[in-house]
Amino acid sequence: MVIFLKTSASWLYYQVVPLYTLPPVARAAAVVVALNQQPSMATLSSSWCQIAMNQPCASASTRCERFTTMLAIIIIVRPIATIAQDRITGPVMRTPYRLAVAITAALTSAHSVAEGYKLYEQSISSMANAYAGRGAQISDATLVYSNPAALTELQGTQLSGGGSLIYATSRYRDAKATSAQGAPVQGRTHDENSLVQPVPFFFYSDKVQPDLGYGFGVFAPFGLSSDYADDFVGRYFADETAVQVVALQGSVGYRLNSVWSVGAALNLNHASGKLSKFKDHNGLCELGTGVNALYRMDVYNPAYCQSHYAVEGDDIGVGYSLSLLAKPLTNTTLALVYHSAVRYTLEGDSTISNTPITGANVTGIPGFISVAPNLPAINSRTGKLASNPWLTEASALALTTPASLVMSADQRLAPAWSVQASVQWTQWSEFENISIISTAATPTISLSTQQSSNLAKTGYIGYIPEYWQNSWSASVGVTHDYTPDMQLKLGFAFDENPIEQAHRTARVPTNDRTWLTFGATYTLNQALSLDWAYGYLWMPATQINEREYNANDVALYKSGLQMRVKNHAHVAGVQLNYKF
Repeated sequence: MVIFLKTSASWLYYQVVPLYTLPPVARAAAVVVALNQQPSMATLSSSWCQIAMNQPCASASTRCERFTTMLAIIIIVRPIATIAQDRITGPVMRTPYRLAVAITAALTSAHSVAEGYKLYEQSISSMANAYAGRGAQISDATLVYSNPAALTELQGTQLSGGGSLIYATSRYRDAKATSAQGAPVQGRTHDENSLVQPVPFFFYSDKVQPDLGYGFGVFAPFGLSSDYADDFVGRYFADETAVQVVALQGSVGYRLNSVWSVGAALNLNHASGKLSKFKDHNGLCELGTGVNALYRMDVYNPAYCQSHYAVEGDDIGVGYSLSLLAKPLTNTTLALVYHSAVRYTLEGDSTISNTPITGANVTGIPGFISVAPNLPAINSRTGKLASNPWLTEASALALTTPASLVMSADQRLAPAWSVQASVQWTQWSEFENISIISTAATPTISLSTQQSSNLAKTGYIGYIPEYWQNSWSASVGVTHDYTPDMQLKLGFAFDENPIEQAHRTARVPTNDRTWLTFGATYTLNQALSLDWAYGYLWMPATQINEREYNANDVALYKSGLQMRVKNHAHVAGVQLNYKF
């Protein structure tokens, strides 16, 4: 009865002593969520069998053996997941055949597909109706997530596995940026970021008795990914952003009477992520060789233009779900599902490379020439401005993934026709800011960033105001039983953007999104059925006007980024269902 949920947002902030007469500067950098290894397939299979059958897998019934065998099928996602994982974190993250790792590697989704960073792609049978009626339609084992109470309506042992393939595109244009001192930043002003990413899932359900059902699932409830080119004009605000979520959930449903069923799920969530960017350092890179005039010699150090920031962290949190299923009329089914918020303290390291070393920090130290306390010192060995190749400081970030409440209905109008509808509320308002705070016994980065001229709070390494708003989404769908073995489905959905205009950033440049989906369910034989679905998602163009702030929400420096972004995505999915 567990969920692994990956999520993130973390931020690095570093201050450099001012150049010449310029004011002090500090700049934000990165939140990272790294992929984490999970229990092996054998361990998961054995544990789940013991829970389901109350005995070791070796001595379990045929049903347990079937479950273990079918669970092993999920390994087929591993080659795809490995390719995706290499794209995100590099080949060093490759691991043996592990179910949770495979799902983790494949769960990342482009920012243009997610509401905030929430994913809906846990059911292809529901996707065909734009997730209208989700939890109210009695479909397959994906009800383990969408409505535990509805497990009472499923017959016998069932398996559902599949996934979505997301092709998302984010085009930006008219981008322009200024450094901390207001100087224009040179770089790419228009480009297209695209992502092709699988999002797999797997569910198992069974009955203990006619009125009591249970199930387990592995899926991706949250995901976010974007990566700008290194020469992006807004590189001081955003480079790579990654949020990965893996969920393992155990659910149970109980029928109270002919009308009402109740359900609950317990989940254990694992969250991790990544955020990175390049560092301004008070315009040193933009000043370029012009710094030679200040020192009256050739001291320019190009390494300052490659100063890069990143923060990594992860944590495990516990959450739950509660649900109701009602059948007040013969052809009417209603569902109400609550998914709790999950709270984390993401712990990891803040890192920064190629930072200037000022004269105040090396006075009297051999190997350095200190020109002035405020200015970068000169490395006497190279004759160039001195730089620190790498700084690391342990840090932590408090993060809450939002609670949500979903209300759904499925209404049969005629023997071959039914309509579906859903409304969802998501509590994004708990996401107020990203605060990265030092946990190191010997601070390095925060010695500067906590100063009153920078973030102005003790121990703070980074800070980003978010102030997201609670949001609503709605969807409608229609299902037609074209033949006894084929259902045709159509859906339309609208998702409200939780980010107000003032807080939209290059990392999550989203707007209200609209979905149009269609698909079908084929019954291949008494035991096997196949779902497929396609969806097209589009958003209005989004205008970004981003600034930097201290931990008291006061704007810092003259740095800024403006650009216009247009997002759209294609999503295709396939799901296989098996009934024992």
